[in-house]
Amino acid sequence: MKIEFTPIGIIHSPFTKPDGMPIQPSGARGVSGTVEVFEPFAAGINDLDGFSHVMLIYCFHRSSGYSLEVVPYLDTAPRGVFATRAPRRPNPVGLSIVRLKGVEGRTLHIENVDILDETPLLDIKPYVPEFDAQTDVRIGWLETVAKENVRKKSDDRFHK
Repeated sequence: MKIEFTPIGIIHSPFTKPDGMPIQPSGARGVSGTVEVFEPFAAGINDLDGFSHVMLIYCFHRSSGYSLEVVPYLDTAPRGVFATRAPRRPNPVGLSIVRLKGVEGRTLHIENVDILDETPLLDIKPYVPEFDAQTDVRIGWLETVAKENVRKKSDDRFHK
């Protein structure tokens, strides 16, 4: 089976290299960026301006290869890649929930951006707390380190 995706746009951010980037949107508070939706997909953003947050699904375009065990940014021990958010994955797909500041033509103005500049955008979905927020959540090995994400920055371990 072959699966193909067509980018629907491109994400722009102040991060031109992976080193030093925030590792999650919560560590990128106040960082602004834009999403340029390509013309053939422009009608798809109609009515999006009524939402405060959107989920951006994108391709880790600067990541190559993958490892099934990785040492994540917030740990020193190897972990199964599917128990992390590391970019070197069998299918290099990322997800970030960002604040939608406004829509201007085919441009989305976003905030809390933890995404590399010129990242290909695969999809946009509105964030709806009644659908997406979960309760009674366990976070496995991240239980003791999750709060560190606001201070931790990326390095080159996944982008060599």
